[in-house]
Formats: sequence, structure tokens, C-alpha cells
Amino acid sequence: MNDTKKPGTPKDSHYAKLRRTFRDQKSGGAPEFRPKRHVPPGENAADGLVRLYGLHTVRAALDNPRRKIRRMLITRNAAERLEIADLGALPFATELVEPKEIDKVTGTDAVHQGVLIEAEPLKSKALSALGDSPLILVLDQVTDPHNVGAIMRSAVAFGAGALITTQRHSPHESGVLAKSASGALEHIDLIEVRNLSEALGELHEAGFQTIGLDSEGPAELEKSFSGDKLALVLGAEGKGLRQKTRETVTALARLDMPGAIHSLNVSNAAAVSLYAARKFLG
Repeated sequence: MNDTKKPGTPKDSHYAKLRRTFRDQKSGGAPEFRPKRHVPPGENAADGLVRLYGLHTVRAALDNPRRKIRRMLITRNAAERLEIADLGALPFATELVEPKEIDKVTGTDAVHQGVLIEAEPLKSKALSALGDSPLILVLDQVTDPHNVGAIMRSAVAFGAGALITTQRHSPHESGVLAKSASGALEHIDLIEVRNLSEALGELHEAGFQTIGLDSEGPAELEKSFSGDKLALVLGAEGKGLRQKTRETVTALARLDMPGAIHSLNVSNAAAVSLYAARKFLG
């Protein structure tokens, strides 16, 4: 006698569906869909700490010797995906929890993927500490953390050496920014400046050509490149570059877009511009 089950036939599937329908009708209908209950974010992290979450974000933080982590909440599944065999061996407090416990901290809108850390923010560097990278990005009051995180990711992907932002009207390190950056936060120098026009002047003295991205720029971006050091300057959504910034950069340039739409989201514009600049620099 052979106990091996034979694969189901279309006829079997049909009768199985009929049986389920009969059971649902007998019990008063199919089970009602219940969306996940919305949970708002909990209290903020303690002073001097930020909360970062997501598999790529936390993996990059764990691998960054400059990152000082104080606490971790992690699910069993996330620990396996991060290949952490012994949670007790980590040099900071760690709790093995269910996903709903992290929901209580981040809120259900955050895609934490089962892991959250509380850590000290990375210290921003001074402009004088700029390395020898030939390609950097400058943001003129871009305030949306999703956009800044996405820009960081592109900057790291195309080998930019630093991201320069203003101390005011720029997002601070946060879970949203770090999640959007998908680990890139740990791989690029963040430089904050008080006065952007003065910082651009310092970049000129250091040999950088500064190119402001503007949809109405007089020349195409690729035809504006010169020299061996480039700083791409991007403005905020909607208002773009401030007037003082426009007057200070070496050149204003536009992305050549032959379609019906002649402007891009700032993070998309950053990615396209970085590709073009990296290709020019070789």
C-alpha cells in the first residue's frame, strides 16, 4: 500500500473551494478583514540618544566603529537575518522581544523590520576636515528627512566624500532619515555649516567648482563641468536654491529633460547629477 499523497487536481481544488464557501456561509460569512491597529510612536528617546531601526540601518550601525550604541530591541527573526548568534555577547543592553513591543516605541507607521537601537548621534565634522574626495554634495535647506536620507544613499553609491548641510533648516539624525538612507548614514561624512555662502567660498578656495542645480539654469549640467573637483548644490523642494546661493555658486545648470515634465524630486535630481558628475570625473 502506497501512502504517498498524489498532487491535487483542478477538480480537487474546485471541491475544496466549495467546502470553504459552505463553511463560511454556515458560520455567517467569511472572516472579516481586520487591519492592523494603529499605534502612535511612544515617548522620545532619552536626551542625547536617537532611535534607529530597520535591518540595513542597524547592520550598518553595528559595523561602524564610530557609532556608540546603548540599547537594542530585536525579534528572533531579525536576529537571524542579521546573523547575530549570541545577543548576550553584544557590548550593549539587548532585549529579545515581539514585533508589537517595537511598535509601541516607533509606532506602527515605522517599518522597523523587527529591530531598533538607541544610540548616540554621529558627530558632524567641520568643513576644515573635508577629505580629498573630488565629489561632494551641498544641500541648501532641504528639510524633508526622507529626501535627505535618499540623497545620502545616492551619495554613498556614487562615491561622494561628504554631504554639506546648513545647521538650521536641515533635518537632524533620526529614524526616518536613517531608514531612508538604508545604511548610508554610517558611510558618509556629514558637515554642518552656519553660513552656506561662506562655505561655498571655502570650497572655491579648495579648488572645487560649485554647480547649483536649477531647472531654469542657462546650461546643461554635463556641459558645465570643468576641473577635477565638483560640488553639486541642490535646493529645497519648491523654492529651490536661495538667491544668495545662486549668486555664489560657480555656475547654474539644468538637467536636460526632453519630456513634458522639466523638474524632478530633489533626491532623484541628486542621483542623476551624481551619476553625470562621476562619469565626468572618471
